[in-house]
Amino acid sequence: MPGSLVGMRPHLVWDWNGTLFDDQHLVIDGLNAVLDHAGAPRVDLATYQRLYTRPVKVFYERLLGREIGPEEWAEFDARYHGGYRAALHRATLTADAQSVLETVRAGGGTQSLLSMWRHEELLPLVGELGIAEHFNRIDGVRGAGGGVKAPFLAAHLERLAADHGADPASALVIGDALDDAAAAAEVGVDCVLYDGGSHPREELEGAGVPVAGSLTEALALAGWR
Repeated sequence: MPGSLVGMRPHLVWDWNGTLFDDQHLVIDGLNAVLDHAGAPRVDLATYQRLYTRPVKVFYERLLGREIGPEEWAEFDARYHGGYRAALHRATLTADAQSVLETVRAGGGTQSLLSMWRHEELLPLVGELGIAEHFNRIDGVRGAGGGVKAPFLAAHLERLAADHGADPASALVIGDALDDAAAAAEVGVDCVLYDGGSHPREELEGAGVPVAGSLTEALALAGWR
């Protein structure tokens, strides 16, 4: 890792889907809506965890066993988001999300939110859930999605530096996916992974960063002891 976490109080960049927002069951619903349309077998959580990767198009190609062209991919992406939205009412914040955000804020820390979900849909949802006030900045994906997180993390940190004078090197990412760890490594910041369901725990532990079983534990590993 870029630095020791013990005793540090870094700026925290929280992931959304599967981290602060407990939506893994919605992700499976959205994915199965695509697979139904494609005439492919549905998947369960274990299959999802075994095959999931980014870019997401590569993940779908693993599931279908073939390449996906641009037009078909655009249709799949639209169907996925349609299935996800249809089930959105069944998702909530992760059990200890509110408490960890309040802990950081009460302790004078800074935090932001970076999601690979569509920005125009992310903002109102975060507001409806009553946690927007905790973040210096909230960013979702603007434009085409499905790619890796690293360039979005770099841009997020640059905007934080420009708007709030934050030192990008002081940031720490808390997320649930291997892509979160890869993005953090690429931009040179620390990361703690939360075992929220995107990958089997043993795969997370192979990423070379601390792995937590709860957001409360992740916060402690990030230096908020």
